[in-house]
Amino acid sequence: MEIIFLGTSSAVHSKERNQVSIALKAFGDVILFDCGEGTQKQMLSTKVSPMKVSKIFISHFHGDHILGLPGLIQSLGLLGREEKLTIYGPKGLQQLKNAIFSLGYCKIDYPIDFIEIESGTIEETDEYIISCQSVRHNVPCLAYSIEEKKKPRFLREKAIELGVPVGPAFGKLHNGEEVEIDGRIIKPEQVLGEPRKGIKITYSGDTRPCEEMIEFAKDSTLLIHESTFTSEEAQNAEEHAHSTAADAAYVAKESNSKKLIITHISTRYGESYSKVLLKEAQEVFENTEMAHDFLEVEVR
Repeated sequence: MEIIFLGTSSAVHSKERNQVSIALKAFGDVILFDCGEGTQKQMLSTKVSPMKVSKIFISHFHGDHILGLPGLIQSLGLLGREEKLTIYGPKGLQQLKNAIFSLGYCKIDYPIDFIEIESGTIEETDEYIISCQSVRHNVPCLAYSIEEKKKPRFLREKAIELGVPVGPAFGKLHNGEEVEIDGRIIKPEQVLGEPRKGIKITYSGDTRPCEEMIEFAKDSTLLIHESTFTSEEAQNAEEHAHSTAADAAYVAKESNSKKLIITHISTRYGESYSKVLLKEAQEVFENTEMAHDFLEVEVR
């Protein structure tokens, strides 16, 4: 899985940071998490093609997370898109749809599904599960996770001991199918090891540190968490329902995440002072990195 940070600012742009949007390239798809103003322009400086985006997951309806949607949707139409685009978000997404489709004179010929969701599993395939969780912001807000589904390890020597010939039967057993060998039925559980955990990426949206977020992010390979304020601004963070860098690190530590990337950085901090945010987070959770626009992270 590959993450590309298209925007890492909070409510307004800075010279260095665009409003928030994150692209995920995985399983042959390009997925967006949030779509702040200017997201499609940011894509021009990356290897992310807007025409390849199949799904967009909106955390909430504050402008810095959604104002890139109208332009992106219209541009895709002008570029001749034919494939369906699916947009997920909290209750109220249909009102956003109505606003977008009534904005100016535009013709959109490709199919778009707007799907309102609540906490739980959104989509499950043979390869992955995408889930969401309501978190604590000052408007309804969702965190998202995508988790790879990995097959149990195939016990090759055990299969050979049971008389399974090397070849297609191995693949069938690994895929969960029974095979017949010399009149005997060999079941998958006889030749498969313990289930293996795949990659899990969790994105917080905007939130206060909370038990819901900690539980949702449990055992994440990568946690991407908002970090709008320093600890000196803890009261501001609480009043505006955001997190400090130390708060984000606390969530990473308590959720047993392997790595934390902090983002959604307030423009009140210049790029030099923003190092204070990183230092505060690393004092709580050492394996922390600060996002910047166009940061690319390969998640293994």
